[in-house]
Amino acid sequence: MLLPRVLRFRKEVMLLWQAFRSPATPLYLKVATAFVAFYLVNPFDLVPDLLPILGWADDLILVPLMVSWIVSRLPVRAKVHARAPRGGVVETSYRRM
Repeated sequence: MLLPRVLRFRKEVMLLWQAFRSPATPLYLKVATAFVAFYLVNPFDLVPDLLPILGWADDLILVPLMVSWIVSRLPVRAKVHARAPRGGVVETSYRRM
């Protein structure tokens, strides 16, 4: 149960990093991404890390929730551009039958 969530979080972080570098990503999502990174390394947390379990629990719960929220708000174009091979955008087309 935990392993699939960790693997999904890893994919979301990679997608978020690539979308952060993409010009198609809106500015407010880039600011939110920077805030999540700042929150993770910031020594001032909502719950201090001096409390043995509660201090780490907010990082283990809030950061993945914030990352998932930002990834869910990414435009489809930014997701396609972020998954594109280096140096190009994947163009796709389809036919209805």
